[in-house]
Amino acid sequence: MTYLHSLFKSAAAIWAALFMVGCTTIPAQSPANLVGKKESGLASYYAMKYQFRTTASGERFNQMASTGAHRTLPFGTRVKVTNIKNKQSVIVKINDRGPFIKGRVIDLSRSAFSKIGDTDSGLISVTIEVVE
Repeated sequence: MTYLHSLFKSAAAIWAALFMVGCTTIPAQSPANLVGKKESGLASYYAMKYQFRTTASGERFNQMASTGAHRTLPFGTRVKVTNIKNKQSVIVKINDRGPFIKGRVIDLSRSAFSKIGDTDSGLISVTIEVVE
């Protein structure tokens, strides 16, 4: 076996191992089984620097879309986010992972956040409920 052939086989094995590890980070759940699940906590919104960056789901982030990040809900899950103070709600699709700050339950696109709260506040108390 040549050196180049051996190097190629080693690289392929490493790539395959890394690929498999990447596929097992979030347990698969069906959004249908989660309908009605609720959480309360703080919501924040994405900074403009994230516009058009790739999200964890592989989609490009768009501040104008009604999307959100949640630590564990499956990508594509739709959640109703309700501002506890003013009772306004918005439906968002989960397409990213986060937030990773204690007490926060969801990160929203700027557009979704502005439908239920003042972006100058930066954070709002919300309840989220899986609807689809």
